Amino acid sequence: MSMIRPVSDLRNNFADISRTVHETAQPVFLTKNGYGDMVVMSMEAYENLQFDSEVYSKLAEAERQASETNERFSQKDVLEAMKAAARGK
Repeated sequence: MSMIRPVSDLRNNFADISRTVHETAQPVFLTKNGYGDMVVMSMEAYENLQFDSEVYSKLAEAERQASETNERFSQKDVLEAMKAAARGK
């Protein structure tokens, strides 16, 4: 469940908010005058979000490229190419 708090809590209860975002790995949504204003999250949660976003972006690009060609590779072909790349060939 999303945690929503007034932005004044960031100043008045910073330690509590910090503990919450680190323990739950979930963001805290801050409001100003009853409207959404900011989101606070731990660095680890932010880095995970960035990583997931990058992975999904690359998958979307791969799907786009796959839709433009009929060329397909077997699992064996891909594994051999990866092994060759790892050996530096």
